[in-house]
Amino acid sequence: MSTARVQTKLMGNLFDFAVVCESQSIGAAQIEEGINEIKRIETLFTTFSDTSLTNEVNRMAGITPVEVTDEFFNLVSRAQKISELTHGYFDLSYGSVDTNFWNFNQKMDKLPDKHEARKSVALINYRNIILDEKNKTVFLRKKGMRIGFGGIGKGYAADCATRVMKESGVESGIVNASGDLNAWGSQEDGTLWTIGIADPNLRNTCFSTLNITNKSIATSGNYEKFVRIDNQLYSHTINPQTGYPIRGIKSVTVITSNAELADAMATPISIMGVNEGLHFINQINGIECILVDDANKLYVSNNINLIA
Repeated sequence: MSTARVQTKLMGNLFDFAVVCESQSIGAAQIEEGINEIKRIETLFTTFSDTSLTNEVNRMAGITPVEVTDEFFNLVSRAQKISELTHGYFDLSYGSVDTNFWNFNQKMDKLPDKHEARKSVALINYRNIILDEKNKTVFLRKKGMRIGFGGIGKGYAADCATRVMKESGVESGIVNASGDLNAWGSQEDGTLWTIGIADPNLRNTCFSTLNITNKSIATSGNYEKFVRIDNQLYSHTINPQTGYPIRGIKSVTVITSNAELADAMATPISIMGVNEGLHFINQINGIECILVDDANKLYVSNNINLIA
């Protein structure tokens, strides 16, 4: 047995694939099936193509419901359930945020007025995403609303690629969608996969590792995109209730059963903060998290076993 590895750019992000296989040629073909599946997902859910279903729903905001595929409808439906669970801290209509208002470029040297900030997120409200189960339609109630799958799409794509690769015969592998990953089976030597937890202060290094199998992990950090104002670092993640960037947490890592859920949970926990985020996660079976705050203090939820 050997391990085939491929790294490529998909959905605007770097994806890493690894499969334990009988030969490099077989492994490459199995990975290619996963890559093609992710390309299919991107075509369906992207906001960078005028012909995508996502943009059709957005164009018809405040006008009329849009009939969508079962796959599209079901992902939106699951996202709505996560919105309810997280009290709106996860919200597909986050796509409505005024990106010109929050551009997080180097020219941004002061925070905006709080009233103006709140106005910039006024259209974010998952309750205004109306689903019709019978007719399989999605309707955005207010004109100007937009949905986007940036907070769940990479995880969903990783899950879909994993399923396709398993169907092609991959018994052990990893799909890593820029920090949203699935790992199943074992390494060539039979040991569990060792996954590094990124150090938010040195993003190309790890501060600890986890040994896992048949698990999904998503990591989100303020090092990905931020602005520094008056010696304070402000993450690109906006609290949809205040319109202001979050502070307090440098990094969130979520461990659960599928990459879609792990991906979707990372942002809400970041917004909640350390105490509320840990309390929230500790109430839910089958999901754990690791947090690093602005003072570099490490926090873990119940049942986490980190390896230094």
